[in-house]
Amino acid sequence: MALTPPRAAGDVHDGYRQKQPTDRLQDNLSQVQRLIERQRLVEDLVHRQDMPKHDLVESLVHKQNLVELEHKLESLHPADIAYILEALPLDDRLLVWDLVDSEDEGEILLEVSDAVRESLIESMEQHELVAAAEQLDADDLADLAPDLPRQVVYEVMGGLDEEERQQLQSALSYEEGQVGALMDYELVKIRPDVSCEVVLRYLRRFDELPSQTDKIFVVDEDGVLKGVLPVRRLLVCDPERLVEEVMATEVVSFHPDEDAADAALAFERYDLVTAPVVDEHGMLVGRLTVDEMVDVIREESETEALNLAGLKEEEDLFAPVIDSVKNRWAWLAINLCTAFVASRVIGAFEGSIEKLVALAALMPIVAGIGGNSGNQTITMIVRALAMGQLQPGQAQRLWRKELGVSVINGLVWGSALGVLAWLLYGNFSLGLVMLAATTLNLMLAASMGVLIPTMMERFGKDPAVGSSVLITACTDSGGFFIFLGLASLFLL
Repeated sequence: MALTPPRAAGDVHDGYRQKQPTDRLQDNLSQVQRLIERQRLVEDLVHRQDMPKHDLVESLVHKQNLVELEHKLESLHPADIAYILEALPLDDRLLVWDLVDSEDEGEILLEVSDAVRESLIESMEQHELVAAAEQLDADDLADLAPDLPRQVVYEVMGGLDEEERQQLQSALSYEEGQVGALMDYELVKIRPDVSCEVVLRYLRRFDELPSQTDKIFVVDEDGVLKGVLPVRRLLVCDPERLVEEVMATEVVSFHPDEDAADAALAFERYDLVTAPVVDEHGMLVGRLTVDEMVDVIREESETEALNLAGLKEEEDLFAPVIDSVKNRWAWLAINLCTAFVASRVIGAFEGSIEKLVALAALMPIVAGIGGNSGNQTITMIVRALAMGQLQPGQAQRLWRKELGVSVINGLVWGSALGVLAWLLYGNFSLGLVMLAATTLNLMLAASMGVLIPTMMERFGKDPAVGSSVLITACTDSGGFFIFLGLASLFLL
C-alpha cells in the first residue's frame, strides 16, 4: 500500500465542549447578553465616579467583569459562539470577538454568515487573520479565502507544505457552488489486492481517522477509483478475504465541476455520509462529506427564501442602515412601479367606484385571495425547479393542473364571497360579479405562478428571485381590473 496516514481530522472541540441543543443555546445567548449589559453598566458607573487612581480602578473593574464572559465563551463550541455573534449588535459582537480564543477564530469565521464574517474580518489586523487562517485545513481555508485580503492568503499559502498548497490552489480554481470548491482532501485509500487484515492493521496506525469516515476508498496503482469498502463491512468480514472480494463497486461519485446543490440532493436521496470525487480519468481527487452538504442545503433554502422576498443576499441583522438599504432597494423600486400600475387601474374606474361604493370595500378581497393563491403556486414551482423535479416539457401539463385547482377554488370561495356580498349589500348581481372575479383572478394567479418561474429558468435566471413580488403585482393589478371591469360592465 505504501500509504502515509493523514493527520487526524476530527473535531478537536468535541472532547471537551458539547454542542448545545437549541433551548440551551438560547440560554447561553441570554447569559452572554446579561454579562455584556452588566459590563457596560459597571463601566458607565465607574467612569462617572471621581476617585483617586480612577484609571487603575476602571481597568481592574473592566478586567474583572470580562473574565467571567471569557470563561463562558471558553465553554462553548465554535459553532455556538458563531450563533451568538450573529445575534449581537456590532459593538457587543466585537467585544465578544476580542475575548474569543485565537485558536477558535478560524473555525468561527467559517460558521458565521457572510455578512457577519465581513464585519469580523474588518476588525482584525493582518497578523490576526493569518493566525486564524493557519488553524484551518486546506479545504476549509478555500472556503474562507475569498473573504480574506489577498496578502493574507499569500502569507498563509507560504506557510503550507507542498501538498497542502496544491490542495488549496486546486480548491480555489473552482467556482463557488461547485463540488471541487467543497471537497475534502483528507481520506483513507487502500489497494484492492490486500487482505482485510492488512487494512485493519493499516488503520491502527492512525491516531484518529478523518471525520465522517464511513467508507474506505479502493484505488489501483494509478489512483483510479475501483470501489469503496464500508467500515461496517470491514469490521465483520473474514480477515483473510481480499478487499476486491468484499468492496462495493457501485459507487455514487461526483466530478469536481458538478453543481454542489445537485450533489447535496444526491446525498439526501441516497442517505450518504461521504462520497468520492473523481476527475475525468476516474482518478480519486477528494471526497464530499455530509456536513458540507448539510451546509449547502441550508444555504440553498435560505437563499431561496430571501430571493422570493426580493432580497439579493443574506443580511446582517444589525447591519448599518445604508447596507440594508442597498440590499433591499432594487425590488422595492420594482414593487413601487407595480403598485403605481395597480393604482392607475383603480383610477381608470373611479367613476364606477363613485356610483357603487361597495366596490371599494370588496376589491381588496379579490386581489388578496389571488395573491395568496399565486404565492402558493409559485412556491411549489420554484421548489420543484430547485429539486430538479420539473422538466421544461412538463410546464404546460402542470399549468393545466393548476388551472383546474384554481377553477374549483374560485367556484367554492367565490360563491362564499358572493353570498356574503349579497347579504351585506342586498345586491344579487354584485354577488355574481364577486364569484366571477374571484374565479378569474385565481386562474390568472395559477397561470402567472407557473409562467414566471419557468420563463426565468428558461432564460438562465434564478426562478426564486423576486417571484413573489412579481406574482403579487400581477394578481393585484389583474384582480382590480377584472373585478372593476366586470362591475362596470354588468352593474352600472
